[in-house]
Amino acid sequence: MTNATNDVVIPATGKVFVTGGSGHVGAHLVRRLLADGEDVRCLVEPGGDRRAFAGLPVELVEGDIRDEDAMVRAIAGCERVFHVAAKISILSPSANEYKDIFSINVTGTRNVMRAALANGVRRAVLTGSFSAVGYDPDDPSKPSTDEMPHWPFDSAVMPYARSKALAEHEMLKVVADGLDAVIATSCACIGAWDYIPSRMGRTMCDYTKGKVRAYVPGGFEFVAGRDIADGHVLAMARGRKGHKYVFATAFHTLSDLIEMWQSVVGHRGTPMRIPAGLMSAVSSIYSGALSRFFPNVPQRLTPGSIRILTMQRHADTTRARTELGWQPTTIAEAVRAAYEFFAEQGMIERNALVSVPAAAE
Repeated sequence: MTNATNDVVIPATGKVFVTGGSGHVGAHLVRRLLADGEDVRCLVEPGGDRRAFAGLPVELVEGDIRDEDAMVRAIAGCERVFHVAAKISILSPSANEYKDIFSINVTGTRNVMRAALANGVRRAVLTGSFSAVGYDPDDPSKPSTDEMPHWPFDSAVMPYARSKALAEHEMLKVVADGLDAVIATSCACIGAWDYIPSRMGRTMCDYTKGKVRAYVPGGFEFVAGRDIADGHVLAMARGRKGHKYVFATAFHTLSDLIEMWQSVVGHRGTPMRIPAGLMSAVSSIYSGALSRFFPNVPQRLTPGSIRILTMQRHADTTRARTELGWQPTTIAEAVRAAYEFFAEQGMIERNALVSVPAAAE
């Protein structure tokens, strides 16, 4: 199948290389590729968490994306590459964490893309972040398109967002050298196979346990795990070289999500709605100290995350729909899939009073 702007379709043949397969987006992508009958090789960190690969017929190869030579060896023999791996952070980084964010997200992307070019792969897909997509500074809630450049001048822009914008730049530099690559931009992912778990997944688990006492008004673009995996596959097959595609299932407020959680786990109390300004002021006092002295302590609402929610950013997914034929599902389905996964993993107790149809993700 072709689209109106690109008559080249990348054939689904040969071995596929995936980085970040143990993460939330990557785990969905790996399972989608396997369901399509693909031969998959996944990069894993030495000693890293491998729960996401348990029982899957994938080839695992150890390596560090910060080592270009290692990436050349890891990708050898593969026809297509999905680079999903990234260091995600919405906290206040220390000096060493700044270095990790840059070396993994920026230098690591350069290494993977250069290795893909050196190995003559047909195409590479980079997983982008909606935080690296530009917005109208006068009206952040105005839908952002794939073409809007990253806005770097907001003092609240997090290092992670800057690093993902730079990662896209590194990819495009390799495209200029001859690599065929596209960007598949993900919003906040919700769904099954959330082993770590993600920030939203952990918040859902906390709500189920009655630990979510308050929330701030605001919302964000979310993407169902099934939808972002589908988006990556479509971007690989039909996307235009050097172009970006934003994948967002729907915009939802935190109030919306709480109602969805209640529909699957039952009522666990009504969290207090706290003005964003007040919550941000309180968070700014303790967040930096927690990040510095207790980096492993989970923080639900950091100043950065509160800022994102209050911007109420929306996404324009017209290009993905028209050029790729992408058709999203619903976040409600993704929430049900997440509930089933967390219950099966023993991360939350299954609610026997609520009937939840199994969601295939």
